[in-house]
Amino acid sequence: MLALRLARGSHPLVLAGRLLVAAASAGVGFLLLCTLGYASGHPAHSTGSVLRLLWCLVPLAATVQFAVAVARTDPSTRPRPGLSAVGLGPVRLSVIAAVSTAVSCTLGSMVALLFFLHLRGDLSGLPFDGAAAGLLAADTPLPLAAVLLLLAVVPVAAASASALALRTRPVGPGTQDDTEDLVPGEQIPVPAAAPAGLPWGVALTAAGLAVEAYANRTTSGSPFPMPGRLDSTPVWVLVVWTLTAIGLAMAGPGLTHLCGRLLQAARPGAVRLLAGRVLMDEAQRIGRPLGVVCAVVSAVVAAFALYGTGPRPFGPLTALGAVLVIGCTTATLLTTALEARQARARTARALLRLGAPASALRAATALRAGVLLLVFAPLTWAIAELAALPLTP
Repeated sequence: MLALRLARGSHPLVLAGRLLVAAASAGVGFLLLCTLGYASGHPAHSTGSVLRLLWCLVPLAATVQFAVAVARTDPSTRPRPGLSAVGLGPVRLSVIAAVSTAVSCTLGSMVALLFFLHLRGDLSGLPFDGAAAGLLAADTPLPLAAVLLLLAVVPVAAASASALALRTRPVGPGTQDDTEDLVPGEQIPVPAAAPAGLPWGVALTAAGLAVEAYANRTTSGSPFPMPGRLDSTPVWVLVVWTLTAIGLAMAGPGLTHLCGRLLQAARPGAVRLLAGRVLMDEAQRIGRPLGVVCAVVSAVVAAFALYGTGPRPFGPLTALGAVLVIGCTTATLLTTALEARQARARTARALLRLGAPASALRAATALRAGVLLLVFAPLTWAIAELAALPLTP
């Protein structure tokens, strides 16, 4: 009940984020139900059904990541001394965040079920009744237990991940009570230790590209038949993309920290020093979403390089999965940037009280965005070209 009351009184941006989480959950739920419909209508194609289910894990992971990012930016789940005094400590707040996330995802799962039944023709009296009866195997009954299990996957995974992320969230400058006295000298960002995942991220990315090159040499037929029918996609395509995405996500914080060091090289001024220190301090927070976005964009660029001049036989379910992955990863990056801005609010106010001009803070923000784009854009293009090179005939 407390989670619902907090949801009703939340900021419009927080409510918009939860609605987007519900929409993403609806899309993933619909994909899972379509996989179940295919498995029920084609019992002899068990391998294709399993492969379709495995491909659904990609938008599922993107949706869970987005749900966690939205939960972290919710002001009602931020630890404060006043809330701790009434028994709402970090553990209780993480439970509230998990319940709010579960409610949003459950709403999306219910919408997915209604839409799925409507397109199958099980719900009559509405436009487009049974419009996709053949695609969704309307003549085959669906097991109720399997339907409920698949619809519960997104709420359970998102709620568990949100509770774990908020329970282990450190209490920093951005999580203090706003009524506390600001001490400008104590809020200036200090250099953070370099993340340790950069070598492992580079190794995993290289391993993914190597697996792709080796598997393509031993695979006959179409090298990349993912568009159109997911059940005809080789398993190695999923393995390659997963290794590359995990590698870039692990390397993202290290690259972001390196960007901060580059900004402070060669006798930096106040703006470059502030921008570099902030990047180094926020490397762990924004580096992973940046790496995931880099992996998604590189996959899109590689697919365009393969099918840019010819027909693109993308099926509707493949298109839906691609939209979910691209949309959720981009929204996660923007939400994480909003969280970082909230964490820097006290620092920005302290600098303004010390007499720093507002234009300097805006210049530091633009400088951070520019250096990240300068580093990650060529990296994305290079990985896309390396991924598409073995697949081009």
